[in-house]
Amino acid sequence: MLFLLIILCSQSSALSTGEQEMIRQVRDFYGERAAKRVNAWRQLVSETQGKSEDAILEATNRFFNQMFFVDDIHLWGTKDYWATPLEFLGSSAGDCEDFSIAKYFTLRELGISDNKLRLVYVKSLTLNQFHMVVAYYPTPSAEPLLLDNIDGEIKYASKRKDLLPIYSFNGSKLWLMKEQGSGQVAGNASRLSLWNDLRARNDGSRLKRPQINYDE
Repeated sequence: MLFLLIILCSQSSALSTGEQEMIRQVRDFYGERAAKRVNAWRQLVSETQGKSEDAILEATNRFFNQMFFVDDIHLWGTKDYWATPLEFLGSSAGDCEDFSIAKYFTLRELGISDNKLRLVYVKSLTLNQFHMVVAYYPTPSAEPLLLDNIDGEIKYASKRKDLLPIYSFNGSKLWLMKEQGSGQVAGNASRLSLWNDLRARNDGSRLKRPQINYDE
């Protein structure tokens, strides 16, 4: 037990003051198990810094795909709510947008350029419903790799015949998609009100409590 406590203390001390405050805030609002998930996230970021982009993609995709999938109406009591990474980890659940958003912000924090990333709205042909994934473009003209919570294996877009792309965006631009290509620029990402609202809340100053507590 003493050895375990030493390990836990050393892990905690490795976190920055801001990260420790973030974990405390989540613990006060969501509870101890939620705080442990956020701590694990911060450890993931610390341990993955400096690794290859392929390794970063794999670690990030695998970590967040552990969460529960729950529709917004059941989890948040509203038809469409884009949770911040802290809200997603705090509740241990979310829908496809929440999985993708948490992955996107983590990849950005780990140094992957925004020019290489997009959040892509697609239609899942097998589920007959709209869905969101993260696309990673190694180069501007390259075929993207997709990070998805439905299919946990990272695959090239051409291998996902079950997904029909509709539009995509990142921190600055909005694209209308055409098949599996890069799409046509349709304006600024700021046209998306849910995206604007999410980014305004992403500093952790405002947290939303879910209707379902998966930690009980």
